[in-house]
Amino acid sequence: MLERMNELIDIINEADYNYHTLDNPTITDQEYDKYLRELIEIEENHPEWIREDSPTQHAGGKIIEGFEKVNHKIPMMSISDVFSESEVIAFDERIRKEGINPEYVCELKIDGLSVSLLYEKGKLVRAATRGDGTTGEDITHNAKTIKVIPLKLKEEVDIEVRGEIFMSKKTLEKLNEERKKKGEPLLQNCRNAAAGSIRQLDSKIAAQRKLDNFIYHLPNPLDYGIHTHYEAIEYMKKLGFKTNPNNRLVKNIKEALEYIEEKATKRDSLPYDIDGIVIKVNSIDDQQKLGVTAKYPKWCTAYKFPAKEVLTKLTDIIFTVGRTGQITPNAVLEPVIVAGSTISRATLHNEDYVLEKDLKIGDIVSIRKAGDVIPEVVEVKKERRTGKEKEFKMITNCPMCNSQLIKKEGQVDYFCPNDKCPARHIEGLIHFVSRDAMNIDGLGDRIVEDFYNFGFIKSIYDIYLLKNHENDLKRLEGFGEKSVTNLLEAIENSKQNSLEKLLFGLGIPHVGAKTAKILASKFNTLDNLMCASEEELTSISDVGSIISKSVRAYFDNQENKDLIDQLKQEKVNMIYLGQEIKENINFSGKSFVLTGTLNKFTRDEAKEKIESLGGKTIDSVSKKTSVVIVGANPGSKYVKAKELGIEIWTEDEFQQKLSEFTNN
Repeated sequence: MLERMNELIDIINEADYNYHTLDNPTITDQEYDKYLRELIEIEENHPEWIREDSPTQHAGGKIIEGFEKVNHKIPMMSISDVFSESEVIAFDERIRKEGINPEYVCELKIDGLSVSLLYEKGKLVRAATRGDGTTGEDITHNAKTIKVIPLKLKEEVDIEVRGEIFMSKKTLEKLNEERKKKGEPLLQNCRNAAAGSIRQLDSKIAAQRKLDNFIYHLPNPLDYGIHTHYEAIEYMKKLGFKTNPNNRLVKNIKEALEYIEEKATKRDSLPYDIDGIVIKVNSIDDQQKLGVTAKYPKWCTAYKFPAKEVLTKLTDIIFTVGRTGQITPNAVLEPVIVAGSTISRATLHNEDYVLEKDLKIGDIVSIRKAGDVIPEVVEVKKERRTGKEKEFKMITNCPMCNSQLIKKEGQVDYFCPNDKCPARHIEGLIHFVSRDAMNIDGLGDRIVEDFYNFGFIKSIYDIYLLKNHENDLKRLEGFGEKSVTNLLEAIENSKQNSLEKLLFGLGIPHVGAKTAKILASKFNTLDNLMCASEEELTSISDVGSIISKSVRAYFDNQENKDLIDQLKQEKVNMIYLGQEIKENINFSGKSFVLTGTLNKFTRDEAKEKIESLGGKTIDSVSKKTSVVIVGANPGSKYVKAKELGIEIWTEDEFQQKLSEFTNN
C-alpha cells in the first residue's frame, strides 16, 4: 500500500508539471481524477504516511520563469470533486449535520483557466493565474486583451475577484481552420487553447485568440457588507464583470440535482465546454462555519459529468466459466469511473476479440459503457506502450476443473466439456437466483459460491431445502438471525413467481428472459410446455428451430424432469401469472429503445409496460426503430435517433402515453 502511494504521488506530480507548467497534458482528466481519488483514500486510511510533496497538499504546478510570481493574499483553493448523485446527497448530509439548513448556488463548471483580477480604485492593476494556490503567474498583459474583462469598473473600489478564462467552441473552430490552412498543428481542445493563449509572452497573440471570461467568486464578501454568495455575484455583475446567466439559487439539494440533470441534457448546445456543475452554500456565515480542509473548502463541491469514454490500465486478463461451459476472457482494470459508476472488470468476449484489438496485459485502454450500461474495452492506446506489456495467451484447460477445452467447428468460443465442472454448477445457481430469474434477495454471487463450497447448495432444488440448515447458517460468519430469516423468506416468496421467471432461471440454452415470457404466455403451464412438440414450438413467432430443439432436449433429459418434480414438491409455481397483452395504438407493433437514466421507472418496469401494451424493446437504434425514450444523460442512441428522424419521447411523454391508455 505504501509503495502504491509513492507511485501515485510520482504519477500525479509528473502530470501536474506537464499540465500546469508545460501546457502539455500527458494523461486525461479522467485518469488524473482516478489516481487522485485513490491517493486520497490511501492517505485517509494512513495519515502517518502523508508526504509534504503529495499533490493532496497543494493545488497545481510550478511557475513558468518567463512570468513574474504573484502571491495570493487569500489562497485560491481547489474544489473537491464528486461523481454521482449519492455523493452529492452525502455532501448535503455532511452540511446538515453541522446544524445548517442550506440554500445553494449552482454554477456551470467552465473548462478553462482560473484567474484572479485585482483592482485598485476601480482600475485593473493585476491579473494572475492560480499557480499552486498560494503563488501564481502575472498575466496582466494578456488579461487586458480580453474584452469582457473591464479595465475600469463602474465604481472606484478596491477589490479582488476570481473567475475562469476560456475559449468558445466557435473560436476554437475558426482558429483551427486558419492553422490548418497554414499547415500548423491543430489545437486539441478549448481548455488547452485558452491556457496556451493566456501564457503567451506576446500579448498580440493572446489578443488574436479572442478569449472570454466569467467571474464567479468574491474572496472577501463580508468586507463589502455582503452575506450571501448570490448577492456577491449580483454585486460583481453591477461593477461591470461578466457573470454566467446560468447561475441559479436553489432552495435545497433536490433542486440542485434537478439543475444538474437539466444542464447535462443541454451541455452539448452550450457555446463553451463545461465538465460539471459547482454547488456552493449560499450563506457566507455558513461558509465560514463550515471552514476548509488543507486543500478544499467544505462549503462547495463540483459534480463532474460522467465520462463517455475514459482511459485506464489493463492489469490482467482472467478466464471465467459460464453455466453452459463457455470460457470467457475478462479484463481486470485499474478501477475507473465511467458514466457515474466504478468499473474494474469488463468482458473481452472471446479469443478473437482480444486478438483483433491487439490487447496486451499492461496496456492503457479506453473504456466506455456499451448501450450506456455494460462496460467494454474500446481500443488500446498503442502510443502509450512502454515495451513491458505481456502478450495475451488463450488457455487450453478449464481454470476450474482442468478439463481440456474444446472449440466446435465454425464457432469462436471455447467450452469446458465437463458437465460436472463446479464452475458451471455455481454459475447455473447464480443465474437461477438472479434478479431477472427467481430474484432471491440475499443470495448474491459470493454467497452462492460459499454455500456451494460449504455443501449447502449443490443443485437448484437444494436452494429450497436451505430451511433445513437454518441453525447451521446462523453460525456462519456474517450471518445473524435476522439475515437468515430474511433469506429464507425471500426463498419462500420466490415460489410465487410467474412461470416465465422459473423458465428463465432453469438456464435452458438459448432461452432468454424475453423468450421465456413468450413461451410462458403461450403455453400457460409448465406441463403444457413440457408436452409441446418441436413443431408446435417452432410455429410460435420469435421462436426458431434452434430454440425449439434446445427446449425439447432440455425437457427430454431425465435429470431435468426429476428437478421439475422436486420443485413441484416444494410448491414452486408452474403457472403463467402475467397479464394478457392489451393492444394499444401508442405501443402495439412498435419497437422501442430506452436510453439515459429514467427517474420514474426502472428499465425493467418500462420494458414491462411497453410489452404489456403490445410493443417490444430492442437494444440498438436503426431505421426500423419506432420510438426512442430518452432519460437523463442520454448517450449515442439519442444522437443517432435525431440523425435518423426517429420519434423521440421524454420520460414525461412516455408516462403521458401510458396514462392515455389507463384513462381510456
